Amino acid sequence: MLDPKYFSDAVSELEAALRKRKADPALVSRVAEISKERRSLILQADTLKAKRNQASQEIGALKAKSKTDPAAAAEAERRMVETRAIGDEIKALDQRLVAVELEFSEFSQRIPNIPHASVPTGSGADDNVEARRWGTPRQFSFEPQDHVTLGEKLGVLDFERAGKLSGARFSLYLGAGAALERALIQFMLDLHTRQHGYREVIPPFMVNRESMTGTGQLPKFEEDLFKTGTADRELFLIPTSEVPLTNIYRDEVIEHGKLPLYLTAYSPCFRSEAGSYGKDTRGLIRQHQFQKVELVKIVEPEKSYDELEKMTANAEKVLQLLGLPYRTMALCTGDMGFSAAKTYDIEVWLPAQKAYREISSCSNCEDFQARRAQIRYRAEAQGKPRLAHTLNGSGLAVGRTFIAILENYQDASGRVEIPEPLHRYLDGAPGFVREGAKLWLTG
Repeated sequence: MLDPKYFSDAVSELEAALRKRKADPALVSRVAEISKERRSLILQADTLKAKRNQASQEIGALKAKSKTDPAAAAEAERRMVETRAIGDEIKALDQRLVAVELEFSEFSQRIPNIPHASVPTGSGADDNVEARRWGTPRQFSFEPQDHVTLGEKLGVLDFERAGKLSGARFSLYLGAGAALERALIQFMLDLHTRQHGYREVIPPFMVNRESMTGTGQLPKFEEDLFKTGTADRELFLIPTSEVPLTNIYRDEVIEHGKLPLYLTAYSPCFRSEAGSYGKDTRGLIRQHQFQKVELVKIVEPEKSYDELEKMTANAEKVLQLLGLPYRTMALCTGDMGFSAAKTYDIEVWLPAQKAYREISSCSNCEDFQARRAQIRYRAEAQGKPRLAHTLNGSGLAVGRTFIAILENYQDASGRVEIPEPLHRYLDGAPGFVREGAKLWLTG
């Protein structure tokens, strides 16, 4: 949620920011309308309340004077009638203001974050700006196979039987495939907790409406979520562990000296992929359920952009250690997520697609989520609580890392070489064969 100043003192700035984000023009125009009406009602009510208070004081003086002056008694009565009329006007204004405030509250929760000044202006992915790239895509002496073909030939992926169990956009990892997915999760968690300073959490994988609202998934994106519950309880399956990790500190004041907080978690992620029908229907790219290792930071505002750079570097380190070429893109205003003020997408090279594909998004949300979730901290021991800044990023999407390893490390026979950092998790496991210094996934 945005600072209320944007709806009072900085409406033009908000309108300009929303246009940069390619927001619905009706949304932009409604910002000004609802802000103007709200301010007008507050001003009218305050003016009448001041007038009523002044009249009440004068009526009191007239009543005191009426003991010796009959004319004062008549004037007091006349003024009391006027004051009751003013009270009726105030009551009507207050009732209207309650309705407008409710509309304003619901409306403001659908307004995206304001882009940081360093974010490039643009309308979509084509306007994103490359910040850097690492590694050189491998030149194959044969036509590389995609991960679906490789996974099915090796017997480590089964999409047909997954469809029998759950329908489209689900997958089965089998044998060595399941072991590789699990090894990737463990490798990422070990790296982030032992070298990057994150604290590991196992969060709930279902959360309440307040948690989804706190990080910005609700109310705007309810159709993208899977929801369940019992007669007296509503719960949502998490689309990312960003939601429970950030909401750990919802409605709390973090005491002086406790920031920054670095948190990481593995979780399955559940997304309905509403509006994505026909996109990436084959394979692991766009699933209703997938695995991810998430990174979350809660930090002091003055340090949040340095922390964004560090977080992005933490995610990049996973790919560097695995030897997977990637590029890092600064997203433009028209391609950022709802809660983000600035985002870097890390895109890994997939040989079969001959393209870079997103494997991580790292975002600084500034105080947008913290205001919604009331995550505050004390800058001084006895200081007034201030809103923290929150950041989140994938460290990494595990299934997409699985894809990248299969496609980048395949040989002409269809085997897949395992990057050295994963050997200690997989050496000796069924479906893996060691040949000297190399470990191969053979299915």
